[in-house]
Amino acid sequence: MDVTISPGSLSGVVRAPPSKSYTHRAILAAGCAGATRVVDPLWSADTRASARAVEAFGGSVARRPDGDLRVEGFDGRPAVPADVIDCANSGTTMRLVTALAALADGTTVLTGDDSLRSRPQGPLLEAIGDLGGSARSTRGNGRAPLVVDGPIGGGTVAIPGDVSSQYVTALLLAGALTDDGVEIRLETALKSAPYVEITREVLAAFGVETSETSDGFAVAGGQTYRATDGPSAASEVDRDGGTYAVPGDFSSISYPLAAGAVAAADGIEIEGAQPSAQGDSAIVDHVRRFGAPVEWDRDAGRIAVERAPLSGIEVSVADTPDLLPTLAALGAVADGETHIFDAEHVRYKETDRVAAMATELEKLGAATTEERDALAIHGDRSSLEGARVDGHADHRIVMALSIAALAAEGETTIAGAEHVDVSYPDFFDALEALGARVERHGQAG
Repeated sequence: MDVTISPGSLSGVVRAPPSKSYTHRAILAAGCAGATRVVDPLWSADTRASARAVEAFGGSVARRPDGDLRVEGFDGRPAVPADVIDCANSGTTMRLVTALAALADGTTVLTGDDSLRSRPQGPLLEAIGDLGGSARSTRGNGRAPLVVDGPIGGGTVAIPGDVSSQYVTALLLAGALTDDGVEIRLETALKSAPYVEITREVLAAFGVETSETSDGFAVAGGQTYRATDGPSAASEVDRDGGTYAVPGDFSSISYPLAAGAVAAADGIEIEGAQPSAQGDSAIVDHVRRFGAPVEWDRDAGRIAVERAPLSGIEVSVADTPDLLPTLAALGAVADGETHIFDAEHVRYKETDRVAAMATELEKLGAATTEERDALAIHGDRSSLEGARVDGHADHRIVMALSIAALAAEGETTIAGAEHVDVSYPDFFDALEALGARVERHGQAG
């Protein structure tokens, strides 16, 4: 599907979608438990992949009429899947489920789409081997398809911290169900550290204790997953299980927040922005630094923002890689130079997001300089004009280009816009509700 966006003024109220990061972890933690009700989850292409994995291991995931999920878990003992687990485009699913597969007493095969099969998994495969299992890439290049044999017993592993924090998340998630637990020693500084804190927060909500050590993290073995919010009073079917409520997603909040900063003369408000461990909540301060007035009522979970002249900033994305596309779009609108650094790991997402944003913003008239670990946008040499751009089959690239389109002269058409389904299925509906002119082309159904 292509989407054409025209510049215009936005106003109104929009609600943030639930967090994709928390939903992934909640579905898989619930899969490790008995019965759980996951309240207000994000039901998207990526999180459905995690739900399919729970079912492959012997659990079940049912979506209720109110949108909540009823998860009947495999209670700490994943069965050997009867078929290959297809993780589609979800890197989080691939890495977390690879570790859970190492708990099964037999062989699990995991694969994904072209993009996912290009992403590195090698350090996690080596860690599983060090813990007593076996994990290999069928092509011998550290990338999916993967073959995993378990069960692992636990132990100590050393892994790099600067490739993906999801390796740590995966080992903590599975390590609680081993006999001996898992101690993780980081060989390099941890990037995207807030995502590990999200993991620890979710695990704690399921009764699993983790700890930070002098050089990494540890989780004791022999633990039991159970949502600690207690039984839900909402339904008879939840009597024997706990509940877990998913917070709003700050990665997704970044897009309406940025849209307000570039196109909302009368201001917009974003609901569902309660504080949590999400590092991407830093976007609130980043948008302020660009020069837009932002008010965040943390108790009410409500953010107000309005358009203002923007000026470029310098910003590290070491801990917040998912914000790079949004920051790049804001930089293309701002005066002066925006320099986004500590960004090399952003190249290993659904696409190389550093290169993708540089390429597509150039099509819109922005001047950029791409380095291995940085992206500079030269606002003083940029003048945005509508053009046809490519979303690179990446939800975050599509949404970030939509923000730039709101400030461009003329119409901008974004190819592959359907990929927003990965994390923010209602994104274009939300833009339209705020007053944006959005035209869909070739929409299925």
